[in-house]
Amino acid sequence: MSESLVREGYEGTGPGAITPDGCAVELYRRLSVGEEPDVIASVAPAGASVLELGCGAGRVTHPLVRRGFEVTAVDESPEMLEEIVGARRVRSPIETLDLRGERFDVVLLGSFLVHAGEHRVRDGMLRVCRAHVRDDGIVLVQREGAAHRSELPWERTDPSGGLIRIVSADPVGDGVRSVRAEYHFDDARWTQTFLSRELSDEDLTRHLATAGLTLDRALTDDGTWLLARPVL
Repeated sequence: MSESLVREGYEGTGPGAITPDGCAVELYRRLSVGEEPDVIASVAPAGASVLELGCGAGRVTHPLVRRGFEVTAVDESPEMLEEIVGARRVRSPIETLDLRGERFDVVLLGSFLVHAGEHRVRDGMLRVCRAHVRDDGIVLVQREGAAHRSELPWERTDPSGGLIRIVSADPVGDGVRSVRAEYHFDDARWTQTFLSRELSDEDLTRHLATAGLTLDRALTDDGTWLLARPVL
């Protein structure tokens, strides 16, 4: 277990180190990257400086580094950061990150982190995005797709060979759900339980505005990747 404090409502099981939000380090070493690098590269200037909030084991970090981006990878788990190669590593909870005036061309908040169950955590994350993006830069936010909320149980086979299942999403009050995910490989199995707050388009636009950001457009047909800009 990481030396960081476990987050209430979050839990993980399975072999290897488990982070405070229930993520298994070995699992995230195995999972393949999806369309994220292509989405980011489609709007980021060549060679841009990228602040990746919640880098995990580097599924997105490493493809971005190979494409020539200058990546600063942030995570609160020292075990996750040990997996990062070729990028600057910063250990910190996202919502309290302070790089003392440093600004980036692109700030990346992926992995559905914007759906944090606690308002203070999500709003803190978005304030960190605004504080660290250049005035002419962009913030990229990944939100949940509809299937993650309503079409349960939901599953897919990862290119790595593992079966990913969202088993349940049970209401626990105040618009928050307790989500249980399972990951099955031939030689190992992991579970993760985490809290997720559903955000309507209006909710998300309001929270962005409170942080000093304005929604520009969706970057994917399913609306899961959004581009926001600083309010000047």
